[in-house]
Amino acid sequence: MEKKRINLALQGGGAHGAFTWGLLDKFLEKDIFEIEGISATSAGSMNAVVLAQGMLNGGKEGARELLHQFWHSMSEYGECLMPKLPIDLILEPILKMSLSFYMFSSMSNIFSPYQFNPSNFHPIQKVLEGIINFEQVKNDSKIKLFICATNVKTGKIRIFTRDEICMNAILASACLPKLFQAVEVDNEYYWDGGYLGDPAIFPLIYNTDVRDIIILQTVPIVRETLPNTVMEIDTRLREISFNSSLMREMRAISFVTKLITEGWMKPEYADKLKKMNLHSLRADHSMEEFSLASVYNADWGFLTKLRDLGREAAEAWLDKNYDSIGKEGTVDFNEWL
Repeated sequence: MEKKRINLALQGGGAHGAFTWGLLDKFLEKDIFEIEGISATSAGSMNAVVLAQGMLNGGKEGARELLHQFWHSMSEYGECLMPKLPIDLILEPILKMSLSFYMFSSMSNIFSPYQFNPSNFHPIQKVLEGIINFEQVKNDSKIKLFICATNVKTGKIRIFTRDEICMNAILASACLPKLFQAVEVDNEYYWDGGYLGDPAIFPLIYNTDVRDIIILQTVPIVRETLPNTVMEIDTRLREISFNSSLMREMRAISFVTKLITEGWMKPEYADKLKKMNLHSLRADHSMEEFSLASVYNADWGFLTKLRDLGREAAEAWLDKNYDSIGKEGTVDFNEWL
């Protein structure tokens, strides 16, 4: 296949980010893309910075190896922090998650992270410290990075560029307010970027010359069944919330695309806008079986299952859409909006 220049937009989703790991792994294995920029949020930010570091270590194979190492390390830390109990052999098939998760979830609804974690221990930081050289990524990476976080005080989106990349920028992008203390960067405090951009598309439009953007999603947009349990309702509310910013951006891109394609602009303004080719590898079918609780599931078997699902989804999507990349978008805006 001919190599094509693309941008990537990576959603968050906790442990579900292992699905994105699988998508990236298949893309890298096929060696068919040159990645200009990556806009990412939360777990997507981790995948992005690990990929960038891996490319510096050893090209595409180096990126594949480092992604594997990162997720394996996350699994080891997760199992230490939320270990499975003997009773889970009986209860987990019914509860769909370990008893440790429900105990921790209950505690996080009573105590804030400033109370139950006053020392501000962050397992993700420990993992990233072992594999990422942020100065090297900042100075040497050819991939433009755009990391999204939410400013706690102003309620505005913050995009950390590659030149601003640091440990706290990644931690800020993945800072769920009930689990972690707000992360300080340059005397401002941040929470998870998913509240305002999951992922943000506009940095790729404004700061790169590549017109093709592939959105790699972990959060289903459409569900055919009506949620009726507490867990199902919480899951659906989370999905709608974290997809809302992306839906708004897609609506704006759809409007601008119509302005261009239907000739609604005066000729003297035509060069002010550029037509984007939007693509989306959606998670509606691949991820619909997994509950909200599973975003905290660090079991290695579960993570590798998500990776394999991602690889299969990427293979199927490429078979159908690869030829369109560089020519036209494959997103049906009517379906989205």
